[in-house]
Amino acid sequence: MKTTIEGIVLNETNYGETSKILNVLTKEYGYISIISKGSRKIKSKLRGISMTLVLANFTINYKPKGISTLIEGNSINSLKNIFTDFSKMNYAMYLVKLTKSVLKDTFNNSLYDILKNALLKINEGFNPLLITNIVEIKYLSFLGVEPNFTNCYNCLETDIITFDLKNGGVVCKNCYNDTYIFNKNTLKLLKLFQTIDISKIDKLNISNELVVREIQDFIKEYYETYTGIYLIDKNKLINLTNIN
Repeated sequence: MKTTIEGIVLNETNYGETSKILNVLTKEYGYISIISKGSRKIKSKLRGISMTLVLANFTINYKPKGISTLIEGNSINSLKNIFTDFSKMNYAMYLVKLTKSVLKDTFNNSLYDILKNALLKINEGFNPLLITNIVEIKYLSFLGVEPNFTNCYNCLETDIITFDLKNGGVVCKNCYNDTYIFNKNTLKLLKLFQTIDISKIDKLNISNELVVREIQDFIKEYYETYTGIYLIDKNKLINLTNIN
């Protein structure tokens, strides 16, 4: 079946002497494999759209079971600012790896939109660390372990004072029992990250270094405790963009 789909190339593998197998996340069909014949040739018309992180419209012969075949395509956004910045590229590839981990459990077309909009915002110059944190929080709902930042896990009180990682929810002062007290702004931002539309973000700055650190610590520990996915230390992504 010939069809045109929008997709993001998550990774590529050389195939034969001149071709590639592209693993592409699409909104319509989820995660699919596409053979791009002859795309490793210098003069191939498929060469430019047969690379990791390409966001494009792909015209393919679609096979629901098996490998589809790429016919032609056109770039939607070259993401050139990501490709020319080492730090941005590291964050983008980290998000690709995380997305592939989430795809092992589930697919929902809104997951495609989250990744797409995150890559576009990083390309536009928004802080890649904070954009990544938003994606990490949003992906928890696809993994079935979305945190509740609204009601006390024990009594449903809304006047909360911190998040209890051991019990997996926020806690009020009456139910509090010797757990780390997060900065209130940290909790507000984590709650905001769950619902914010990434495509509509026009400003994203956090000046409080404690809040930034608490967000990283929360996300890392929550993932390890409730998903079994062990997130990389963001310091290893090198050349982190300064938080302004």
